[in-house]
This record gives sequence, C-alpha cells and structure tokens, in this order.
Amino acid sequence: MTSLVARARRLRHEQTSAEAVLWRLLRGRRFVGWKFRRQHPVGPFVVDFVCLAASLVVEVDGVTHDGVTERDRDGRRTAYLHACRFRLVRVSNQDVYDNLDGVAEMLRLELELPFR
Repeated sequence: MTSLVARARRLRHEQTSAEAVLWRLLRGRRFVGWKFRRQHPVGPFVVDFVCLAASLVVEVDGVTHDGVTERDRDGRRTAYLHACRFRLVRVSNQDVYDNLDGVAEMLRLELELPFR
C-alpha cells in the first residue's frame, strides 16, 4: 500500500465534523444521483471529496487554511487539480454547519454545468 493510500485511509477515520456532515449528504449516490468519494488520492494530493464522473473536487476548509503557508499549499493544489481538468469548489466548515442547504444548492448547480 502506498503512503498516499494509507494517508487517505487514515483521513477517512479522522474526518472533521464538517466533513462528516457533508459526507452524510453526498454518500451513496444520495446527492442527485452522483457518486462521490471521500479522502481520495488525486495525483500527489488527497482531496476531501471527489465526483470523478463530473471531474468535481470539493474541499472543506477550516480556519487552518487562513495562514500564508496553507494558502500557498492550497494554491499549488488548486493549480494541479485545474491542470488535471478538475473543477474545484471550496466551502468553509462554517458554511457546512450554518448553511448546508446553500452548500448543497451550490454543488447541485456546479454539477449541472457542462464539462470543460
């Protein structure tokens, strides 16, 4: 097992509470019939959620993503994912907690967009 796969498995067991809330919405094709995976390796990164059929990555970001180092790392991840033709949606933990319906609507609209 590669270290990236092991890391993805570990992250599935150590998910944040916001990730758990969003996963309950997305899992098992419950979300408008689209299949999502959680803590899934994409290249050198492990993304929070991905719908491979729609080339859509969803990242749930907490306050730890506000620092300079984290913003740089997020920028590199974003550039890589875009180069691989993935669309990327970032949502905050707070949005998941306070506005899950709004997050769901945003993701539904994103899934309706034509592929690039």
